[in-house]
Amino acid sequence: MWPLRLWDAQEVALFLSLTLYVCHLAGAISIRSPQHSLTRPVQQDVLFSVDISCVGTPTIQWTFMSGRVSRDIGAWQPGGYTNVSEDYMDRVHTYTNGSMGLSDLRIQDTGFYVITVTELSGSSKDEGFVLKVEEVLYEDLQYLAVFAVGLASLAGFLMVSMWLMDKAYCRIKAWRKRQQMPENDVTDLQPL
Repeated sequence: MWPLRLWDAQEVALFLSLTLYVCHLAGAISIRSPQHSLTRPVQQDVLFSVDISCVGTPTIQWTFMSGRVSRDIGAWQPGGYTNVSEDYMDRVHTYTNGSMGLSDLRIQDTGFYVITVTELSGSSKDEGFVLKVEEVLYEDLQYLAVFAVGLASLAGFLMVSMWLMDKAYCRIKAWRKRQQMPENDVTDLQPL
């Protein structure tokens, strides 16, 4: 027979602790998102949609990065405090699932957005998003079309005004010519 050895309580506790720790390191934090690349027009809103799962209550932090700058947008705990930077105070909307909404987009908002989820144990995970903010060309064309219609209306008004002034000038000229003529239309014919 094989010697049967039972584990004592310390060995079982150590084994379970190590197993839980390895499972924790293997992916206790999960960040899922349906879309990592977003394109929006200027002055519209965008939602960086994420779904976070982790052990305990995480701290969620969003950071903006572009070629020239890197700045913190805000940090919060679901159901707890919310700390949004002054630059984004009126434009950021935070959600308990980790999602972040950004309103009134500007061209300068184009760049990389990184969400960092940190657990109480100190482990963290990052996920990145790319946002491209585009100028709306049809608005520019709309303004150009309105400007062209305005210019065409002005040109039409000036042309009609010139035509009316020309007609008035011709009538005044004819009236003056009649005023200078003698009253009698009788002309004496002289014999040849």
